Order: sequence, then C-alpha cells, then structure tokens
Amino acid sequence: MTSSIDTSIQVVRKGGTVTLIGNLSKTVEMPLQQIITRELKLLGSCAISGEYPLVLDLIARKKIAIGKLLTGTGSLGDGQAWFERLYAKESGQLKVVLHP
Repeated sequence: MTSSIDTSIQVVRKGGTVTLIGNLSKTVEMPLQQIITRELKLLGSCAISGEYPLVLDLIARKKIAIGKLLTGTGSLGDGQAWFERLYAKESGQLKVVLHP
C-alpha cells in the first residue's frame, strides 16, 4: 500500500490532490516533506457518492486516460492470480480489470 501512495504523491502536480480510497492497512508511511513543500491535498474516501455515471461518461468521451492506470485485464478465472501478485507486492501492480 505504501508504494502506491508514494507513487501517487510523486506523480501528482504541485498543488494537486491525492484521494486515498478504502484501505488495506491501518497505517502507512508517507513522504510528509513532499506533501507539505509541494502543497498537496490528501482526501480519504470509503464509499461512493453517485459519481459513477459522470466518471463512466468521462471515460467514454476519452477525457480520462485510463490506460495509464491499468496494470492489466483478465477473466474472472484469472482473479486469484492477480490478487496473489498484488499481495506479494509485485512491482508495478496498480489496477486490474477482471471481465466475466
């Protein structure tokens, strides 16, 4: 979890916002100096609040480049293997979409 937070903080623009969704760990280390000196905002989210229709529309209109966010895609049958890679902290794991 810490590596994905570090990556998010490194790639967001100065003054940008990083939103942390859900949690896999009760605590994480964060590069506090980068957050402060780059004037970043951190938001936490644990549930949806009706934003899916807007986001799906933005993706459909190619306003959000999701390709950069995806590690890969696979079938539901591949799900266990992807989760094993995630929990093993394999480098480069960010987001996987599983299709039925």
